[in-house]
Amino acid sequence: MLEALPPNPRIVASGNAAIPFEMLRIIDHTLPEFTLNMLAAHAGLPMREGITHETSFVGAGMRKSPRLAYVPARLSMVPLLFSRTLLPDAVVAHTSLPHNGKLSLGIEANVIVGAIEACKARGGKIIAQANAKMPYTFGDAEYDIEDFDAIYEVDLPIATSARRPKVQAATGDAAVIGELVSSRVHDGATLQLGIGMVPDATLPFLAKLKGLGIWSEMFSDGVLSLIDAGAMDPERKITASFAAGSAELYEWMHLNPQVLMLRTETTNDPAAIAMQPQMTSINTALQVDLFGQANASRINARIFSGFGGQTDFIVGALHSPGGQAIMALRSWHPKAQVSTIVPLIEEPVTSFQHSAIITEQGIAEIFGNDQAHQCWSIINKAAHPSVRSELWEEAHALGLA
Repeated sequence: MLEALPPNPRIVASGNAAIPFEMLRIIDHTLPEFTLNMLAAHAGLPMREGITHETSFVGAGMRKSPRLAYVPARLSMVPLLFSRTLLPDAVVAHTSLPHNGKLSLGIEANVIVGAIEACKARGGKIIAQANAKMPYTFGDAEYDIEDFDAIYEVDLPIATSARRPKVQAATGDAAVIGELVSSRVHDGATLQLGIGMVPDATLPFLAKLKGLGIWSEMFSDGVLSLIDAGAMDPERKITASFAAGSAELYEWMHLNPQVLMLRTETTNDPAAIAMQPQMTSINTALQVDLFGQANASRINARIFSGFGGQTDFIVGALHSPGGQAIMALRSWHPKAQVSTIVPLIEEPVTSFQHSAIITEQGIAEIFGNDQAHQCWSIINKAAHPSVRSELWEEAHALGLA
């Protein structure tokens, strides 16, 4: 089947924690040249002359690729590319084993749903790496077996975190940020939570709330912790387009009707996000400037990750009844030893005009305030004290003070 593909075919594969490594190994040994398109790829991809790595969100597995083709796009728009400019010749999806005549995309519906549709429309090949370790999930993740041209069964581990983290109090700056973020979240809110320092630090404080819901690009073990604490509304489905976490998380997801895995065009649709009650989008960035702009994508002009769904969720959250978009980060980068609050971002801007910017220094209110007040708040409430004098000088030069 692979030999029937055109020269240098574009192959779209499941990404994040659902990479179909075994099928990629076979493709690598079969095709002299191909373009591999996937999101947030982990390490271990085939990497040699003849392979182009293509993505709209760069993961560790592609970040140092000498043949990286980065295609800027908000995550909600990536599936559209597959029917316009990045036409797939084949899709390799990492699926569950068959269940009642169907396969499931498991932990990664994401952009694969759109890729499958675009590939089918142009007569391409749809291949499943069906894994006994992949949980069966519902929603847009479900497909009839007949939808696949080939099914290659495996029983291999899926990328996991070492173990499920427990909800416990964070320490230092992380604890301060987590408590400040959680102070803005109320009973019945809908959360966008990912992986990282800010969500982990926020969880212990959210565990005290009631009636929470999840509508997110992705989720991880934090959901289990909130369920254990009785903070989640059991009547609301946990809705996302992909998941990444521990083996315990994947076991819990398997055939769980409370989990609804939807295509990215739905989960990241600002209009759909805006319909969620008290939608609270919690994001982070590499830098924030005095205009309230955030850079979460590039370092010294070199692409580090991508737009992802940050803009999608910020726009949607701001339109939600009682919604808010929070940008949370440390005021000082501990490794680079530089301020994360800068006068003016020199990189391409990822997002802007959040509800508030939160650091361990405090909460800077942004949305609805004039630019002079925004600047005052960012410097006095969010910036590290050691750089505030310098930032005020730059603020005057920028006409913000």
